[in-house]
Amino acid sequence: MPIFSYLAIPKENAVDSLCAELSAVKYCQVIPAENQDILVLVTDTPDETIEKKLQTTLKNLQSLQSLSLTFGYDEKE
Repeated sequence: MPIFSYLAIPKENAVDSLCAELSAVKYCQVIPAENQDILVLVTDTPDETIEKKLQTTLKNLQSLQSLSLTFGYDEKE
């Protein structure tokens, strides 16, 4: 159960686009900042395989400029 949180920085004038793109991705919760053009992204995937696929999806988003990991937790059984 990998859980990660990120600061997502959109490309210029692409906050709404990035929010829509991230909201459409399974296992993602998006929280827009109220006073900045950044988003908080929280991901919660069921296993490592799906997490790797999600990472690939995130890297290919057109409106994303950068993604900074702020917290990561992966419960190993």
